Amino acid sequence: MRALIFPGQGSQAVGMARDLAEAFPQAKAVLDEVDAALGQNLSRLMFEGPVEELTLTTNAQPALMAASLAVLRVLEAERGLDLARDVACVAGHSLGEYAALAAAGSLTVTDAAKLLRLRGEAMQEAVAPGAGAMAALIGTDLDGARAVAEAAAQEAGGGAVCDVANDNGGGQVVLSGDRPAVERAIGIATGRGIKRAVMLNVSAPFHCRLMAPAAEAMARALAAVTLTAPRVALYANVAAAPVSDPEAIRTALVEQVTGTVRWRESVAAMAAAGVDRFHELGAGKVLTGLVKRIAPQASASAIGTPADVAAFAL
Repeated sequence: MRALIFPGQGSQAVGMARDLAEAFPQAKAVLDEVDAALGQNLSRLMFEGPVEELTLTTNAQPALMAASLAVLRVLEAERGLDLARDVACVAGHSLGEYAALAAAGSLTVTDAAKLLRLRGEAMQEAVAPGAGAMAALIGTDLDGARAVAEAAAQEAGGGAVCDVANDNGGGQVVLSGDRPAVERAIGIATGRGIKRAVMLNVSAPFHCRLMAPAAEAMARALAAVTLTAPRVALYANVAAAPVSDPEAIRTALVEQVTGTVRWRESVAAMAAAGVDRFHELGAGKVLTGLVKRIAPQASASAIGTPADVAAFAL
């Protein structure tokens, strides 16, 4: 069984999808559709940079979705991929969930692009610059990293916000919240099985309670968008389980803004359901590395270039 997975923020890079768009008209058509939806030449920013502008949350989110969908359309045209026939399920990391939904036909590419632009703006505006922070805790005990992170976050809170933002797997858990609380949590977690802690270079503290204003903005935006049942199972971030009802998907997308991205559990659940091949579509190969650690019995590959497309076999 095959799963398609879609990367989140941090995987963007200048030059993303350029070779694909030059080689395949299907890829260029996706990028043109996103450009038109946003009223911006986002594809040129993806191809040429500057990296500082591409990395802005409001640009990175729709850009990553566009790159992922470009790969999918090329696989369908060039390699004969049929989602309903050849894919058991889809999942995306944070913003990647919108790419997964567009891939599964639940959202149009245009709506996904507009929602991600709004999502990026709302998340950026939810917290004053510098007030929040995120930190990755890297543990030696792969199974215990989440428990250590949760305990450290609770102890460090003291009236401030410090939440588990991402349970990425491979012993990596990300904390998010008020900067002083996150810094306290790092001190607490160090020496409790956490090998090292790294403050992340992010523009806002994503996936924590401080994002409540952004969740409200997304609830309003999603209420105005048509969502249909996905053609294949979607493993939602907040549930780490398949969600198919359009209203349940809408709720999950809102909850995702402040909730934990349960990536480790999602991959484990897909593997337990019989998935033995994971294909990461789009920019980078972050998720591919995580899958190899979470489900070592499964194969995992990243597909983002013409050479990757040529190597893909059904």
